Amino acid sequence: MSTSTTTHTLLRAEGFSCPSCVSKIEKRVGRLKGVEKVEVHFASARIEVDHDPDVTSVDDIVAAIAKAGYTARPSAF
Repeated sequence: MSTSTTTHTLLRAEGFSCPSCVSKIEKRVGRLKGVEKVEVHFASARIEVDHDPDVTSVDDIVAAIAKAGYTARPSAF
């Protein structure tokens, strides 16, 4: 039995200019270990990530988004 806990993290992104940004970010974040699901909402510039915080931290996700060329920060909603 796995004892890992999955956390749902919500981020707000800046710099979205085109729908292709979405797949770039989903690919980049989706490659991180511990990430189960990535959903990027182009219209609202929200990024939802289900991940194991013991394996991949929110900072790791923000860094991966930065590598894709976008600024993101954790959001409460």
